[in-house]
Formats: sequence, structure tokens, C-alpha cells
Amino acid sequence: QVQLVESGGGLVQPGGSLRLSCAASGRTFSSSAMGWFRQAPGKEREFVAVISGSGGSTFYVDPVKGRFTISRDNAKNTVYLQMNSLKPEDTAVYYCAARRNDIVAITTTAYDYWGQGTQVTVSS
Repeated sequence: QVQLVESGGGLVQPGGSLRLSCAASGRTFSSSAMGWFRQAPGKEREFVAVISGSGGSTFYVDPVKGRFTISRDNAKNTVYLQMNSLKPEDTAVYYCAARRNDIVAITTTAYDYWGQGTQVTVSS
């Protein structure tokens, strides 16, 4: 079993920054592709970013390219999402997810483990 715990969410003004963290436990972290997803009220959960086990491969959804950066520290079993130039439309619950393998993926059904989520609110 894998446990994922997100932290770092909060209220920020438009143009501000936040860094989300996801601490993982329970299996070999470096062999898992890790993703970030988000879900806004009344909308389906959507892909945000993914990183391979080594960190050498990343992929982002178009609306966050150039503003968000996904990274990982395998020594700490932690994946991060640095979010800059935040916009009101980034407001959502952000979820960390893990795969059982190291193949990057962008669909929710490809992920085997999920955290409980952390709220990000961008508002003035």
C-alpha cells in the first residue's frame, strides 16, 4: 500500500506563488511516475503535470506551461509542484497521484494511488 499526503495549499492573490508537496510512503518511490491533478467545483478532475521516476521526463497541461514546475526528491520520497503567476482559474483542490510503474501518464485511470488533496484558492 502507498500513502500520499499533500501539503502547501492555501489562499494566494493573483500573480502569487505556492509550492505544493506530496510525501509518499509504502513502496519504492523512485520507480513510480508521479502526477498532480486538480478538481475545481463542479468540474471533473483534470491532469496538471507528471514526472518520471528519475525526474528526467516531465509533461504539463497547456494552461500551466511556463508557470508550474514539477520536481521530485527521491531521497525524501517527495514530489513538488511549484506554482507561479497564479490565476483565479487555478483555484481547485490539488491531488497527488502515483503509478505502480515509471511510465508517465495523463489520465486519472492510469494512477493507482491518490492523496486526499489540498485546497488552492487564488483570489484578491
